Amino acid sequence: MSEKSLLEQWRSIAYNRELTKNQLEVFWGNYFNIEKGIYEQLLEEPETEVKGTVKELADKYGLELLTMVGFLDGINDSLKVPNPIETMEADTEVSLAFDTEKLYKNMVDAKADWLYNLPQWDKIYDEETRKRLYMEQKMSGTVRKEKKIGRNDPCPCGSGKKYKKCCGRNA
Repeated sequence: MSEKSLLEQWRSIAYNRELTKNQLEVFWGNYFNIEKGIYEQLLEEPETEVKGTVKELADKYGLELLTMVGFLDGINDSLKVPNPIETMEADTEVSLAFDTEKLYKNMVDAKADWLYNLPQWDKIYDEETRKRLYMEQKMSGTVRKEKKIGRNDPCPCGSGKKYKKCCGRNA
């Protein structure tokens, strides 16, 4: 069976190296508008689990099958139970039951301001909570280095000796 999976078909279109920069910008611009429309609907009722086959969901949102596959690929990390996107077919049953906090943070991580600034988030989280989630996500990628102990600094063990004459000797 050398036939490409739906996900491979989507990715070969979405990441086609033969397209020009302008063609890719148009493709992704259209996709992001479609994606935004679906998220607006999903966030209106975040507690309602939307599920069905890949084909049924594509029909529900008025999308081509592969565009729905792209959406499922994008939302998969934010779902309560991930879908089998690598092996799914048109008749595979999938769910869009998402974790709101994970979804918000993943939108921030993807720098998708057109998504994490949707007005529907106002009904889910107050401004303070959204700011906290935003900062948590931004800080999760920040690497912090501890202050290094200098050789001539007092030893942190409290001996009163210089670090190089005390614990630094063993390092």
